[in-house]
Amino acid sequence: METVYLDNAATSFPKPPQVPRQMARYLEEVGATVNRSVYGAAQAAGMVELRLRQRLCRLFHFGPVTHAVLTPGNTWGLNLMLAGFLRPGDHCVVSSMEHNAVMRPLQALAKQGVTFTRVQCDALGRLEPKDVERALRPDTRLVVLAHGSNVSGTVQDAAAVGEICRRYGVPFCLDGAQTAGHLPVDFTSLGLSALSVPGHKGLLGPSGIGALLLDPAFAQRLTPTVSGGTGSASDSEEIPAYMPDRFEPGTPNVPGIYGLEAALAFLEETGVETVAAHDRALTARFLDGVRSIPTVSVIGPDAVEGRVGVVSLDFPGRDNAEVAEALEREYGILTRCGLHCAPSAHKTLGTFPRGTVRFSWGWFSTENDIDRALEAVRAV
Repeated sequence: METVYLDNAATSFPKPPQVPRQMARYLEEVGATVNRSVYGAAQAAGMVELRLRQRLCRLFHFGPVTHAVLTPGNTWGLNLMLAGFLRPGDHCVVSSMEHNAVMRPLQALAKQGVTFTRVQCDALGRLEPKDVERALRPDTRLVVLAHGSNVSGTVQDAAAVGEICRRYGVPFCLDGAQTAGHLPVDFTSLGLSALSVPGHKGLLGPSGIGALLLDPAFAQRLTPTVSGGTGSASDSEEIPAYMPDRFEPGTPNVPGIYGLEAALAFLEETGVETVAAHDRALTARFLDGVRSIPTVSVIGPDAVEGRVGVVSLDFPGRDNAEVAEALEREYGILTRCGLHCAPSAHKTLGTFPRGTVRFSWGWFSTENDIDRALEAVRAV
């Protein structure tokens, strides 16, 4: 049975063909690491790394290139930002739709004297920006927001939150896990201090690499949480003060760098607006089909506006895990069930602790994939 992959919110699949091709080329023909040696192969790898940073800056309307920090992934980048910035006595504001990539670090920091306010979103997962303003306190040092929900697909009004943060002089960090590559994200116009993104979701790259874009003034206030060799300032046992070395210790994931650079080249050529239109069309098709199935409930917005291509369904009276298993076993539909590492979001949406069955598509998904999924949902 041919399967239909609808778990792109976890990781995009398939990848553009040049992604595995470039990763294999690095492993088979280059092999050298970056920022360590001056022979030809090392210089060539270094140029690919530079092109990756440049592509990240163009994609997110960001500069300077030295402040596009490469990370082992979005969770690592969010941890770097949270633990590197917040101190005992500081207060942080988050929404009730955050992923555990934010909430677990915050809970750990709370044991060290950091406090946080969780601003409640509505039953569709939408945040009221004025509630963020009301949550600000004299000791508020940071606002962190998931741009798009990995459970309901709800997209927040990041521009309005950014304007509030700008007015009060509070740094604003955006978790772009579900929007980077799917929607245009403009670092400057959103008023961001930091943007953390994974390489393996909407950016269409491999796992194990991501990026943390840091406003220079904000970067100066961050303390590195991991230290070690950088291939630079090797005469000193102190962490380099300059960027991006300050936040990039250890041997980097060069195969991942080659893969993500190739993915961003593909995304640049395709255009994020084109991807967004494709996502909207598939989302509309799925939502239109689900509305005619009385035995399922759509969790989150019931319209295409204000969401990405992530739709969670609840099957009242059924075990959602059993439904997901039947979708794969009987129809080859690959989804994700459960709480999606976001218990706070499920509590907001009224689906805790049972969770949901999540369908999520991407650039390589087709109308036929959506139709097959709808047929399977009707059958189960």
